[in-house]
Amino acid sequence: MRVYVPLTLSGLAEAYKAGELGPGPVTAYAVTPALREWYVSDDIEELEYAALSRAAQASLRALAVDRQAPRRRVVVAVDVPDGQAVADPDRGLDQSSLGEVRIATAVPLAKVAAVHMDADDAQADITAAAEALGAADLGDDDAQFTVDGAEDHELLWYARQEIPHLIG
Repeated sequence: MRVYVPLTLSGLAEAYKAGELGPGPVTAYAVTPALREWYVSDDIEELEYAALSRAAQASLRALAVDRQAPRRRVVVAVDVPDGQAVADPDRGLDQSSLGEVRIATAVPLAKVAAVHMDADDAQADITAAAEALGAADLGDDDAQFTVDGAEDHELLWYARQEIPHLIG
């Protein structure tokens, strides 16, 4: 099963140093039954992209909390055995947790399929979106427009072997 782990660039550097994503439980996003129902599609690529997008939103939330982290969303795609990533049935239909799963233990970096990250030219919009997130959560429409602007930037794809270059 492919899962998407939201991180910051600082978090990716820590994971690289430790050799694993963790410690557990690790929060990730995947194609869950609730995500399938919400997205209303049978196209697995579209559903995977929806899970990746949910992880990118969670990465933005992490940036809003960690003001020292470089202003780039980071999502790590990981392949784990079916059943290792578990959705909370009590939160399944909660809009804020669609696609959210938990992995009980740390995940070795060897399981990383790819890293998705914002390009350099996205930093200004990502910075603005992270700063506006709190106001958007409180219903400010202008702030929500700024947060939505982060989604205009596609995350770039990098191989696991490129992580040392990414964390520089």
